[in-house]
Amino acid sequence: MREAPKTRKPIDFRSWAILAFLLLGLGAFFWFDLHQYISFQTLAEQRDRLQNWVSAWPVLAPVVLYLIYAVSVLFSLPIAAVLSVAAGFLFGTVEATAIVALGATTGAAGLFILARSAFGERWRPTVDRWLQRLDKGFHENAFQYLLVLRLIPAVPFFVLNIVPAFAGISLRSYVIATFLGILPGTVVYTSIGAGLDEVFARGDVPDLSILTDPAIVLPLVGLALLAALPLAYRWWRANCARSETRDVTPSI
Repeated sequence: MREAPKTRKPIDFRSWAILAFLLLGLGAFFWFDLHQYISFQTLAEQRDRLQNWVSAWPVLAPVVLYLIYAVSVLFSLPIAAVLSVAAGFLFGTVEATAIVALGATTGAAGLFILARSAFGERWRPTVDRWLQRLDKGFHENAFQYLLVLRLIPAVPFFVLNIVPAFAGISLRSYVIATFLGILPGTVVYTSIGAGLDEVFARGDVPDLSILTDPAIVLPLVGLALLAALPLAYRWWRANCARSETRDVTPSI
């Protein structure tokens, strides 16, 4: 008896179109050397013009920066740190923190939705073994688990924008945990930017090494550890409960 021919899965053009869209945006950024326009050197050279533009357009300027930040996060462009510092320089710590946090959350949510709708189910079997423990953590304590990961500076931001899409976390938990998790780091970066005027006045130009100073990184790590304490306690209690169950189980 002849076996029925195997049917090929139809090509999901929508999924590949979404991937092509994201890669095209990232590729265009490097192809046109756009990174040279978003740097501390450019900020130092154009600071008077930028400050005058912000003063002339007090409503439009924050909206433009918000959109730029959202797009940069959506396409995973490597300029988030410079943009955060620049926002602090142009708008001050408080206003810049709001702009950056909202822009970053919007872009991250957009990338999350695109990744989940395009490849959430298709790629999940491929990465299921790698995501097994992560997925369990997301399902049991989705909000707190992602919040801790957002607070840890060592975890790349773009990784946490994509991985949860394959782990089944809800969009609501993702958005809230992202917004709250990036707030401490955002405050630090924008406050650094708010003090750049004195640096530029001396003729100095900072670089990204200022963001790796232990005085900046260690408090963020401390916040992450503090947020992780409830998760550690639940893990300890679960292990104790399993141990007690094994001890009271009668032998046959």
